[in-house]
Amino acid sequence: MKYELVELSEKKIAGIRIRTSNNNEDMSSQIGLAWQKFFEEGIYASIPGKINDKTLGVYTNYEKDVNGAYDVVVCCEVEADAKLPVDVSAETIPKGKYAKFVIHGDVKEAVQAFWMELWNMELDRKYSCDFEEYQGGDNLTQAEIHVYISLN
Repeated sequence: MKYELVELSEKKIAGIRIRTSNNNEDMSSQIGLAWQKFFEEGIYASIPGKINDKTLGVYTNYEKDVNGAYDVVVCCEVEADAKLPVDVSAETIPKGKYAKFVIHGDVKEAVQAFWMELWNMELDRKYSCDFEEYQGGDNLTQAEIHVYISLN
């Protein structure tokens, strides 16, 4: 898979959080339910100070590596001083070096295929914060998604 090395500035994000692991047989459905809740329960709409119309799936607070537990935050990027509702979790995507991948296709299938391929790549991963950035638009079968993987 081709990628570009990029340096990112710190980003403040806000959304909902779950804890899971790749060894959890319910991991995919847990993440899917978090996305569903984020939109259907009006959480996305309730977040003030959005910087853009992109949504993010952020993977952070890794226990160790691909085999440990981690947090998934379904969220959007917000202004640094945004006053957030009580039921919304805030997190910071740290500045640093990332491998940026651009994928296209069905949201669920393309992202799942991406992660399966990534786990077999030889990248010097930092396991600090990785994220999918959905580029907006309503076409979930022909989406453009940017995936950022933190590197040492």
